[in-house]
Parts: sequence; structure tokens; C-alpha cells
Amino acid sequence: MRSEYDFSKAVKNPYASQLKKQITIRLDEDSINYFKSISTDVGIPYQSLINLYLRDCAASNRKLNLKWK
Repeated sequence: MRSEYDFSKAVKNPYASQLKKQITIRLDEDSINYFKSISTDVGIPYQSLINLYLRDCAASNRKLNLKWK
């Protein structure tokens, strides 16, 4: 390994803004178990399935229908 590296000609990663960001979110156990059961069927990690579902909701401008009593 070199003791010094020259980054003067380095180019910023154009995909850096598309990287995932780690957050903390509280989900009920039933929701987690639902996505975990699907993940075992399709072979995709449950966190990726949750991300795909939320991305689909955002892309289709899906709104939650809430009615408070």
C-alpha cells in the first residue's frame, strides 16, 4: 500500500445520492413477520422487500386513507 495517494484527479461518484441511508423505524411485530414470511418465499431479505414496497408506494403517489373516529 502506498503511504500517499493522489486524489487531485478524482471524480465524485454520480450514484452517491442514490445510495441507501440507514434509519431507525418502529414497526409492529405483525408487519415485520408478514414481510419476513414473504422474504423466505421469494429469497429476498425482508428489509429489501419493505424498501421495495415503500418505493412503489412513493412512485405511484399512493396515499393512506385514514379516518379518525
